[in-house]
Amino acid sequence: EDLSGEGGYAKEASAEFLKRQQVEVRKRIVAADAVITTALIPGKKAPVLITEDTVKIMKPGAVIVDLAAERGGNCPLAEADKEVVKHGVRILGYTNLPGMMAHESSQLYARNVMHLVLQFWKDKKMTLDPQDEVAKNVLVTRDGQPVNPMVLDAIKSGAEI
Repeated sequence: EDLSGEGGYAKEASAEFLKRQQVEVRKRIVAADAVITTALIPGKKAPVLITEDTVKIMKPGAVIVDLAAERGGNCPLAEADKEVVKHGVRILGYTNLPGMMAHESSQLYARNVMHLVLQFWKDKKMTLDPQDEVAKNVLVTRDGQPVNPMVLDAIKSGAEI
């Protein structure tokens, strides 16, 4: 189902799509130690991606960071601007998580990204040498084909990506 919307936002999915999505998401979530959700549709309630039944079968001590908590949450157990524990799972519903980070964290991240880009910036253009150790590990695809060693290993092992 094409969910492309205006302005780079997704449009609302059909009920059938959301049900299928919940089933697929559930398969992966129950094995995860941490899950971050971000699904929002402008002007609408956040779509439910993690049901209470799913939370009940998650690993004890797992963490959900629900960045859609201000609009009801992608997990209905999330509470806006609170950290709660439900069924042994910690659920963070902070509505301004970036504002809770130290200013220096943002500067450090920006500096890391800048140095990564500058490493490949040669003669006023981006140049990625596939033999370069850093490029090999940050480049996921080239000419539409997977080239990242971790992605290729996952494909070979039959893991779902």
